[in-house]
Amino acid sequence: MRRAVALLAAVLLLTGVAGCGGNGAEPGAPKGATLVLDFVPNAVHSGIYAAQRQGYYRDRGIDLTIRQPGESTDAPKLLEAGRADFAILDIHDLGIARERGLDVVGTMPIVQRPLAAVIARGSGPVHRPRELEGHTVGVTGLPSDEAVVDSEVSADGGDPARVDRVTIGFNAVASLAAGKVDAATGFWNAEGVALGRRGIPVRIFKVNEYGAPPYPELILTASRHTVDSDPELVESMVASTTHGYEFVSDHPAQGLDDLLAEVPSLDRGDQAAQLHALLPDLHPAPFDSGVLGEWAAWDLEHGLLERPLDVDRAFQLNP
Repeated sequence: MRRAVALLAAVLLLTGVAGCGGNGAEPGAPKGATLVLDFVPNAVHSGIYAAQRQGYYRDRGIDLTIRQPGESTDAPKLLEAGRADFAILDIHDLGIARERGLDVVGTMPIVQRPLAAVIARGSGPVHRPRELEGHTVGVTGLPSDEAVVDSEVSADGGDPARVDRVTIGFNAVASLAAGKVDAATGFWNAEGVALGRRGIPVRIFKVNEYGAPPYPELILTASRHTVDSDPELVESMVASTTHGYEFVSDHPAQGLDDLLAEVPSLDRGDQAAQLHALLPDLHPAPFDSGVLGEWAAWDLEHGLLERPLDVDRAFQLNP
């Protein structure tokens, strides 16, 4: 599955938010900046909300506005147009945006491993990826799902062409719960956790355990213009966000409280379970250029990218 990365440009205009919102601020005042999330707020964003709640952005001179996604806009285009300063992008979407001529740059990894997985019913016949041959796998219809299935089945010695793929949209939980498919693509930290909380036993095959490198799934991203014209803002944003995720790693209960304080509509039980699953891979760490090169080659092999990606240009490896 793939998450939409979006925010309505009209919303940004109506709320008066523009990129590099510090224009006209008094000397010494925090600089306004906008961050577009990749999906509705959840535990994977806990370090961002902790940094906001604990005052880390303000301490480094940033007045940060966090925007939730809409359905019909494109976060990379918002970055390129100066309608947002930062965005959380799925790494595949970052690569695709660059192929489309948008000069967006990854500034830090948010989560250290892929979140994509194939999730099989625990009571079903699929005990490992190669056993997907001859069985139904629910996919959203996005190319990234096809890449995950192909990678996992091939890496486990099976034939991806023998997998019966059924397009189910973003209904993996309902489809698996009802037994409509034997397995489905999804995120182990979201659909996998949700099924477990429903008491539905599952087997989770993470893509980095079957063919894919351990690439960072979500990336804090900025435009090349922002990186080059305001390196202090980028440095402060990265440092503050890193501090936020370090805080959550050291104090997960308080990090959860900070997330729920900022987004009270979230269900505490769901977010606590997601955060527990994510914590081993949520700690901040620098980009690994070798892993990024392997990821770019994997995306190219599976058709997510059409040509080799210049990793050194696409990511800020030495901020």
